[in-house]
Amino acid sequence: MRQRKLYLGPLTDNRRWDKVRIRPDDVFVVTPPKCGTTWVQTIVALLLSGDPEVETELSVKMPWVDIRIREMDEVAARLEAMTHRRSMKSHTPMDGLPLDDKAHYLCVFRHPLDAHFSYRKHVRNIPMSWFDGWYPEDDPDGVTFRRFLDGGAEGFDADAMPLAHILRHYTAAIALADRPNVTLLHYADMTHDLPATFEKIAALLGVSHPPEVMTQLVAAARFDNMKSKADRYAPSGGKGFMKSDSDFFHSGSSQKWLDSLTTDELAAYDAIMNAALPPEQRTWLEYGSAAGA
Repeated sequence: MRQRKLYLGPLTDNRRWDKVRIRPDDVFVVTPPKCGTTWVQTIVALLLSGDPEVETELSVKMPWVDIRIREMDEVAARLEAMTHRRSMKSHTPMDGLPLDDKAHYLCVFRHPLDAHFSYRKHVRNIPMSWFDGWYPEDDPDGVTFRRFLDGGAEGFDADAMPLAHILRHYTAAIALADRPNVTLLHYADMTHDLPATFEKIAALLGVSHPPEVMTQLVAAARFDNMKSKADRYAPSGGKGFMKSDSDFFHSGSSQKWLDSLTTDELAAYDAIMNAALPPEQRTWLEYGSAAGA
């Protein structure tokens, strides 16, 4: 039996998966935070339902199993009671998840710097003060970026999403990418051609819809639509968990870091990336399949 790594932090605990009985048609969305998790979950919900008006209710119907906020017995019972095809979310790398030969794993990635700067915005929008040490609101000395570069892949650090944790997600997914039920997706590719992303995921999940329905499903998952209906599409939307549901969908754009990091900070990031990944793997992690375009 494959031994799973332990990922235990103040926010998440991957041992909670021990209480989930996996079904052969389950769909897992596995990703570091702010890399397109909610986007892919929404695409899966739209494709499985075929309904552009589906009430996604991601935090309840497609739960984040790792998070400690909800009692695991309640989450497991809710999942077990579901009679429809299930999907679940995880911010645990693949080497810490139960791996079923028939369930499908969608591993989603984004340029690490884009994910980091998006996370900076995200922590200001959620009521969790333990992030403050890593992400101080006033940061003239660049503490936030230093901790992004220096943080570890496991333990307390992992929940603050340092670069090491993103790289662990990526290398763990690559190690399993030869399996037919493990697929790597990239935020940049989704942004570049959302209809193609829908077609790819639909084929992976074995679902199909008439062209006119697919057009409606794609339109429902476009950034502007999801932001304008944030109380419906944001995790726990409309429940007052976040300060602003709309701000969860901040802008959907990339490369906000270009004018925010110093030459030395970028050089330090480059050194870590070049040491961790061969050039072709680094290029894909940062820019996706369209990197050469």
